[in-house]
Amino acid sequence: MRVLNFGSLNIDYVYSVSHIAAPGETVASSGREVYYGGKGFNQSVAVSRAGVYIYHAGMVGPDGDGLLAACAAYGVDSRFIEKSQRETGHTFIQVDAQGQNSIVLFGGSNRAISQAHIDKVLSQFAAGDLLILQNEINNLDYLIQRAAQHGLDIILNPSPCDQALLGCSLSQVRWLVLNEVEGRQITGEQESHAILRALAARFPQTGAVLTLGGEGAFCQPAKGDAVYQPCCPVKPVDTTAAGDTFLGYFAAGLAQGLPLGRSMERAAAAAALAITRQGAAPSIPSRAEVEGFLEGRA
Repeated sequence: MRVLNFGSLNIDYVYSVSHIAAPGETVASSGREVYYGGKGFNQSVAVSRAGVYIYHAGMVGPDGDGLLAACAAYGVDSRFIEKSQRETGHTFIQVDAQGQNSIVLFGGSNRAISQAHIDKVLSQFAAGDLLILQNEINNLDYLIQRAAQHGLDIILNPSPCDQALLGCSLSQVRWLVLNEVEGRQITGEQESHAILRALAARFPQTGAVLTLGGEGAFCQPAKGDAVYQPCCPVKPVDTTAAGDTFLGYFAAGLAQGLPLGRSMERAAAAAALAITRQGAAPSIPSRAEVEGFLEGRA
């Protein structure tokens, strides 16, 4: 089984603020850092850090050489990343004193992915391989349909959740990994158990992992009972890549054939460690760090 992530590649501009700016408000920043990120990139790094070989497909602009170098540094195979004339996608991120964030996303080259590029990449993979997707690139519906035709198992993080995503063929997805906000947007339900029931009714062949922040997470396979995973309490510094880290470790667990409970436990621990550090990809812990953290809690 091989793992492919067809996803976003961004340059993240992170500003430290006392609080997230309100509409019409100007706040001073005590510092600025520049990182390589994007949901796709962060998730690929997490898969690699969890000990699984990962291929990344996507698009960068003329200013994207640093992202290609970062892929190499993190052990992410970048052979399927192409270059566009559009500027590389980037984000403007505010991080407050409690570690919470607010993100503005500019798609750039992430929105320049052609169907020909998709077909060329998917032709290199086979039934049973894992495909990780998010909604920070264009042609997502085409990607899902073509991947399903190839027999790939699709893991989708439906973020950001917009009308384009709601029009996608989500019934062809093997796993939905989403938070409460996205769960509400997709199902119209407000409470976590109601969200899970609605997802199971609407997509009976699709498993769901519903993350609840400090309240932990649920894993509901397409067949079987839901598994609850408590969070690992830590003091947050920057929550930017927490969800991406969780998804990457969960996907790695699937690729490694781990029991769902163990995959969820590792994902929760990895996400907890990530939020104790600044930045997105640089905050993602290694498998050894995660295992050491879990052993220390035993």
